[in-house]
Amino acid sequence: METLLNRYRNITVLLLVIFAQLVLIAVQVRSDQDVRMIRVWSVTAVTPLARVLETVRGGTVGFVQNYVLMHDARADNRRLQAEVDRLKMENLYLKTELSTADRAKALAAFQEHTQSKTIGARIIASGPGANSRVVFVDRGSVSGVQKGMPVVTPDGIVGKVIAAYPTASEVMLVTDPEFAAGVISQKNRVVGTLRGQGSANCKVDEIPNEEKVDVGEWFYTTGDDRIFPKGFPVGIARLVRKGARYKEVLVEPRGFDRGLEAVLIMLEGVHQAIPESAPADSPVYLGTPPAPAQPGQAATQQPVGAGTDADHLVQKYQQIGAAENHKFGEGLPGSKPPDFNIKLPPPGETPAPKTTAPQAPPKPPPAPKSQPTTPAEQRPAPPRNNQ
Repeated sequence: METLLNRYRNITVLLLVIFAQLVLIAVQVRSDQDVRMIRVWSVTAVTPLARVLETVRGGTVGFVQNYVLMHDARADNRRLQAEVDRLKMENLYLKTELSTADRAKALAAFQEHTQSKTIGARIIASGPGANSRVVFVDRGSVSGVQKGMPVVTPDGIVGKVIAAYPTASEVMLVTDPEFAAGVISQKNRVVGTLRGQGSANCKVDEIPNEEKVDVGEWFYTTGDDRIFPKGFPVGIARLVRKGARYKEVLVEPRGFDRGLEAVLIMLEGVHQAIPESAPADSPVYLGTPPAPAQPGQAATQQPVGAGTDADHLVQKYQQIGAAENHKFGEGLPGSKPPDFNIKLPPPGETPAPKTTAPQAPPKPPPAPKSQPTTPAEQRPAPPRNNQ
C-alpha cells in the first residue's frame, strides 16, 4: 500500500487538491433556489440511504403492530361483532313486538265495532304434514267454542272450527281442499262457492260463463252456509277466465294479511250489509252497532237491507202498525185488523198514524115495558070457604 502511494503520490495530491477546490466552490456557489451546492450534493448523496432506512423502519413497525400486537385488534373485533349481533336481535325483537301490537290493536278495534260476539285466540300449533292446512288455537269448549264456529281476522275470514276440545280447538283454514263457503261478488252480485285448493289462492265454483266477474272485485260471504255471517270480506279476484261450463275464478284470501298469530272466533255472528264500494284503508267492513233502547222506548229500526228476512218482516209489521195506529197483541176480540196492503212510506220517513173519525156513543137499550097494575079494590076477592 505504501509503495503504491509513493508511486502515485503526485497524482493523489493533485486529486485531493482538485476535490478540495470543488468543495470550496460548492460551498461558495449557490443554485437557482438559493441553496449552496454542497448542501445539494449532501442531500442527494444521503437521500437513497435515508429512503432505505425508512422503508426498513416502517416495515418493522408495521409487522410489530399487525402481527405481534394483533391480539388487541382481535379482541376489539370480537367485542364489536357481539355488539352488532345484540343490536340486530333487539331490532328484530322490537319489530316483532310492533307487529304484534298492531295486530292486537286491529283485533281490539274490530271487536269494539262489530256487532258479532267474538273471542280472541292465539295459534299454538299447526297440523301434521308439510301441506297441512289445519291449525290449533288456545281456546276450547271451556271458553264457549263449538264445532262449526267461524274463525276470522279484521281483514277477512280465516277458516272454521272442526273440533273443539276443552282447552284448544282445531281450525280448518280456507285454503284446505275440503273447505267450502258461500260467497257473493261485491260489484256484480254473482253468487258462488268458495273452495280451497291447498295453495295460497282459493277458487270460486258454480259461476256460469254468462255471469260477469271483474279482476280485482271483492267477494263477501252470503250467510247461506249457516257458518259465516253475511257481508264478511273474503278476498279479491285475481284471475277470471271462461271454462268448459263454469268460470274459473281464483280469489286471494285477505284474512292472512296480518299473519296468523292471533285470530277471532265468532261465538254469535250477526249479518251485515255488503258495502257498495271496496274499503279504502282496510278490507274490513265495520257496521254501526245498534244504539241501546231507553226504558219505555221502542227499539230503533235497523238499516234497510241489514239483517235476515225475518228482521225485514218485523220491520214491515212495525211500520204497518204505526201507520194503522194498531198495537199487535192488544186488540180486543172482534176489533178491526190492520190493513197489510197499504202503501208504506219510503225508508227514513216516519209513517203518520191513521186518524179515525170519532164514533158516536152507543144508544142505551130501550127499557122493558111494564104491565099495568090493577087497583087493589078492583081485584077480585079470593073466594071464601064457608063451612
